[in-house]
Amino acid sequence: MTTSNKRDLIAAIPTGLFIGGQWVEAQSGKRCDVIDPATEDVIASIADGGAEDAERAIEVAAAVQDSWARTAPRARSEILRRAYEQMMERQDELASIITAEMGKPLAEARGEVAYAAEFFRWFSEEAVRIGGDATVSGDGRTRIIVSKAPVGPCVLVTPWNFPLAMGTRKIGPAIAAGCTMVFKPAHLTPLSSFALVEILREAGLPDGVLNVVCSSDPGSVVEPWMRSGKARKVSFTGSTAVGVRLLEQASQHIMRSSMELGGNAPFIVFDDADVDAAVDGLMIAKLRNMGEACTAANRIFVQRNVADEFARRLTERMSALVVGDGIDPATQIGPLIEPKAVEKVISLVSDAVRRGARILCGGQAPEGRGYYFPPTVLVDVDPESELMSTEIFGPVAAVIAFDDECDAIRLANDTQWGLVGYAFTQDVDRAFRLQEAIEVGMLGINTGLVSNPAAPFGGVKESGLGREGGRTGIEEFLEVRYLALPRSIPANV
Repeated sequence: MTTSNKRDLIAAIPTGLFIGGQWVEAQSGKRCDVIDPATEDVIASIADGGAEDAERAIEVAAAVQDSWARTAPRARSEILRRAYEQMMERQDELASIITAEMGKPLAEARGEVAYAAEFFRWFSEEAVRIGGDATVSGDGRTRIIVSKAPVGPCVLVTPWNFPLAMGTRKIGPAIAAGCTMVFKPAHLTPLSSFALVEILREAGLPDGVLNVVCSSDPGSVVEPWMRSGKARKVSFTGSTAVGVRLLEQASQHIMRSSMELGGNAPFIVFDDADVDAAVDGLMIAKLRNMGEACTAANRIFVQRNVADEFARRLTERMSALVVGDGIDPATQIGPLIEPKAVEKVISLVSDAVRRGARILCGGQAPEGRGYYFPPTVLVDVDPESELMSTEIFGPVAAVIAFDDECDAIRLANDTQWGLVGYAFTQDVDRAFRLQEAIEVGMLGINTGLVSNPAAPFGGVKESGLGREGGRTGIEEFLEVRYLALPRSIPANV
């Protein structure tokens, strides 16, 4: 994709607020810039919403809820299916938008489009399978009829790191369940979401079902939605600190809440593992999205007698990666999202080095335009280093040796987070022991990739509440209703 093609593509994307089926400007008239992190150029200016816009959006969503809930499941299913097909037809276009606004290489961005689209296909199938139950009470005197209904208007808040997939992962089940939505995508990467809105319009989504308000001040938009009393559910992906605040706000109206929050994923390599396969797995688990992922391997624990060999092979792979603008087909590692992301990684690496860590490759941000940090491998890392208790969100692999299985489990669980973990071993019994012992919502054995629309995504401890995707994903948007009917018992029974 050339620079001129990128400009033309971005110029065709609407940049307003989307309320009641119309693109409109913010009431304040304010706009904010979208920056290409590879070049630091302004690539778009978008409407910068505020409280008045948010209030209008939730009013519209509430007004449309009843009629949308009555829509036939098959109609909702077909909207999602058409949207899925359009996304796949426009995969290159959508990938280019993702690369332009958040920096990931084009090949990886195409993968995100396919992953994002699959949520629409998955939930198009779930829409027509919303079930219930019918039984009889123990005394035989009551028929118990259980059905499910849309929870109501939903507040959806997504992060910048997977700007398309995080939207479809929430919008898909909401549409399938019959819920209207107010949606705030991240202001750093809004263009993918705006393109998605247009796809859903073309797929036949009725006006008012999805309303989008982007803002450089997220609280000014989300807080009015939370206190409105009209929203009945909040689904948020982001930091644990923000999730705590939203849960406090949700408690005021007893809102259903789904929270996909921070992660501090352990990656464990046992001495019986295939070391090359483990390195392959870590390259995926660590470097997907330049390490800017809640599922990224953050703490790499390698059994002591293979730790040096693992670090050597990992360093060979990491140091050979091509860093650059994601629009270049040769690029394997793109920029980080913004300057403070680079500053954070520099600070974490510097702290580890002060505590005795050695840098085997990378470790220093390059000069010049763009928010870059090179793939970095650290060994001899002090367990008290800040990067052991902080989401790194960058291409930094910190390798720590451990002695035995009990030691590995203790280290893995030594965190308040519990989203995902990874382990490489040839011992099947050990794999099941780890599944029972490691405190995470998801565990990958001999794989560095666990995300799948057909699987329930989510964590334990301070990594969140609820699950997205899989058969449970749509349940987060449904209420259970119970109907009691008296049942006569024949006199001769």
